[in-house]
Amino acid sequence: MKTYEITGVKRESIGKKDAKALRKAERVPCVLYGGKENVHFSTSAKELKGAIYTPDVYIMNLDIDGKKIVAVIQDIQFHPVSDEVTHIDFLEVKDGEKVKVEVPVKLEGFAKGVQKGGKLHLAMRRLKVSGLVDNLPDDLTIKVDDLDLGKSIKIGELDFENLEILHAKNAVVATVRLTRAARAAAVEAAKNA
Repeated sequence: MKTYEITGVKRESIGKKDAKALRKAERVPCVLYGGKENVHFSTSAKELKGAIYTPDVYIMNLDIDGKKIVAVIQDIQFHPVSDEVTHIDFLEVKDGEKVKVEVPVKLEGFAKGVQKGGKLHLAMRRLKVSGLVDNLPDDLTIKVDDLDLGKSIKIGELDFENLEILHAKNAVVATVRLTRAARAAAVEAAKNA
């Protein structure tokens, strides 16, 4: 899995006024959970953009006042109008401990249903998985070559090595939908037969 470096500074005081002042100075208030104690810190909003506004998922290498910590993003809060990041929660990652993250889904291949005029639809762009940090992939690749018209791939049909998928077994990940043109062609073929 890809890594991303972030430099942070511990916050002297916490609260609404402090957070508001940090945001005015183009810094984002953050909290690191999972260690011996929670660490409140802030980081530059510009520094975060490469990790937040992307489909990729990263393991974060935090440098908080010289202390190096490996973490994953647990939660992000955005401003409702400007879409600026207003707060981030990080979860410290320890060796041998499983973490839960959302990993992007990548479809690979040319589905049979698409060849017949259908349209491939990705219903779940990210899947929540649990696994050791060393086993987390950059993306979850799903082959769709055998997917026919009206058929779908469900969570229960997927299996990724050393990962546990945390969704319902009957949840649909991808499907080939019948388009109007394909329906019309099927009706026309039935009339001529």
